[in-house]
Parts: sequence; structure tokens; C-alpha cells
Amino acid sequence: MPALNTRPNLSSLLSDRVLALPSSGIRRAFELGATMTDPVNLSIGQPDFPVPDAIKNAAIDAIRADKNGYTVTQGDAGVLNGIIRHIKWDIGWEIDAVAKGKSDASVLFTSGTSGALQLVCTSLLNPGDELIIPDPYFVLYPALAELIGAKAVRCDTYPDFRMTAARVEPLITPRTKAILIASPGNPSGVVNSGRECEELLDLCRRRGIVLISDEIYDEFTYSEARTDAAAGDASKKLCPSPARRPNALDCVVVIRGFGKTYGCTGWRLGYATGPRALIEQMTKLQQYTFVCAPSALQHAAAAALHVDMSAIVKDYEQRRNLVVERLSRVTDLPTPGGAFYAFVKIPEKLGLTAARFFEERCVPRNVILVPGGTFSGRDTHVRLSYAAPREKLLRGLDILCELMA
Repeated sequence: MPALNTRPNLSSLLSDRVLALPSSGIRRAFELGATMTDPVNLSIGQPDFPVPDAIKNAAIDAIRADKNGYTVTQGDAGVLNGIIRHIKWDIGWEIDAVAKGKSDASVLFTSGTSGALQLVCTSLLNPGDELIIPDPYFVLYPALAELIGAKAVRCDTYPDFRMTAARVEPLITPRTKAILIASPGNPSGVVNSGRECEELLDLCRRRGIVLISDEIYDEFTYSEARTDAAAGDASKKLCPSPARRPNALDCVVVIRGFGKTYGCTGWRLGYATGPRALIEQMTKLQQYTFVCAPSALQHAAAAALHVDMSAIVKDYEQRRNLVVERLSRVTDLPTPGGAFYAFVKIPEKLGLTAARFFEERCVPRNVILVPGGTFSGRDTHVRLSYAAPREKLLRGLDILCELMA
């Protein structure tokens, strides 16, 4: 009797949903950099400063104190109280201590902001439902809907990369469940104004849909983008957020994290806050997926809220100014108000897509960017990350100005 061939044919077993996902252009750029000698790598959104000692020490102390096991799904109750106080100060939402659970708002520690985004979208969307996202977008956004059989509807924000209510409203259908905004945005760094945040909130309330506000870069905003108009307190100078508007708790979910502001991207720690009824379902879903956010690092997150990062952000603002001043001479560039990216248009006179510009002109000069098609239905721009040593950034800007002239 012939032996049975029991080796599976994986190409026929893999799911359609995973096969439909494109490989990340950001990851390809990262892998390309590993093959080059001394590249000018302006591709990765990885801060180039060390984690502050106070935050490191909080994590080390928690590990040494044997706080290494599971926490409850929502997060360590004592640590969450620090986040709750920060939300009250920053957004104005009242959240009871975790054990009480009586307020309209709630909060959940998550495995990074990506984990929070996955939880909120899986909790809201059924197959066939629609999620409106900006275009250009962070690479995760389309997959959030598509992995669960929903549809990501792209809102064209070119040329200024502002996701406004006027641009969003024509896209709303009876299947629309939520709008996802990011301010500051990735890949553009553009920050919505207080008025734009208010108009998006009003739109969501009128149409009965959820506004998901991805605020991973909320602390990483520059002087002209910070405002007291939304907070009503001139001493705060906060980045505009729809969550600070009256009645925002009816329909806004705020997602924030610690990796970008404090340089601990690999720790994968964030939080979500919003209507209790929705956060409770996200918490239930986390029980079956991530279980809980990294336990010892929750203590580090609480310590991070007391660390002043203003000097670091000011340094990045100066880098931003260099990028805008140099590249605006050779191409169109909306000024980034936060994060550490610029979405740079390839001059039309070159007759090149972003991918071809990258391959034909940048790679031979040892410069690594990310072609705009990674983040958009268009391939007319490249993303430049200025989270790089100043010497490398200056060298890269010299080369790019030469290539685009």
C-alpha cells in the first residue's frame, strides 16, 4: 500500500484574507536598509532618542518586584488610576476608579495603539460595514476593516492632507459605522485644527456614527499646532482633539500610546478611552486575544505621564523646520504640525512615480524613503522620517534637493 503524502499544501490552505494583504512597504524599506553600508535611512518611524531613565527605572522596579504575571484584562487598577487622572486633566472626562464602574466613560490598557485599533474596529464592524479612513493613511487602517470582511472607504485628503467634515460627509452611507482620523497624521504629520475636530464631531453626532481618534502623536506636536481653544485653559496648550468638545463622549473613542513620545516603541503599550458600553466590549474581546497589556510596562506607562519631553519635541520641531525650509524650495510640502514625518511630492517635471523615484534615484545614492503608494491609492509622494541623526538628515536633504531640482 503506497504511503500517504501527509505534507499539507500550504498555498491552498492559507486564508484569502491574509493572502489579500500586501507586504508592508515600510518593512521592505527596513529590510533594504539592513543590506546597505551606512545608508541615509529616512524611512522608519522610530524615535532616535533613548527611553528616559525614570521610565526605564519604573519598568525595572516593577520587574524586580515580581509584577510580571497577568493583570486583569482592563489593566492594573492602581496604575490605571494615574491614566484616569490624566484623562480628567486633559480631556475632562470623569472616569470612576476601576472597581466602581459607574461612570459613562471607561479606559482600557492595550497592546499598543495598533492593538486598541484592532479591538475597537472588531467590536464595531460586521462584514459589509464601512469604516471611513483618510487617504493617505497609516498602513494598518485599510486592513482593520478588510480583515473582518468590512470595507475601508478612503477619503481623499490631497493636497493638504486635512480630513474635514466636508470631505467625509459625501462618503457616509447606511453601512457606515465609524470614521477614523489621525491627528497628527502618518504619513503627513498634518494636524487638524480645533474647528475641524469640532465639525467632524458634529457630523458623527448628526449621523449616529462613531469617531475613532488615533492620537498616538498627541504629545509630539509643535508650537503652532498646539492650542488652548479646545481645552478652555490657556496654561495647557494641548494638541486639538475632538474629545474635548461638549458631548464628545457620546461618540468619540480616543486611542493613545507611549512608544512614539517616549521612545519605547517596542514595548507595545497604549490605551483606549471612550463610551463605557464600547470599552466594555473591547475589554471582553481583549480577554480572548491579547489577554492584557504587558504587565510590568503598565507601571512604566504611568511613570511616563510625569516625564517632561518638551526639550525632545523642541529638537524635533527644529528638524521639521529644516525639512520644510530645504524641500519647499524644490517641491510642494504642507507643513507637518507634529509627528516626525513629511509627505513629499515628487515634482511632476521628473515624470516619475514615487516608487520609480525611490528605485532609480534614491537607492543608488544610498537614501531610503518609503514610496507614497504604501500609504495611499496614489504614488505621487514619498514619506520622509526625520527621526534620524541630524548629520544623516542633513546629508539626506542635500541629496533629495539635488535629485528633485
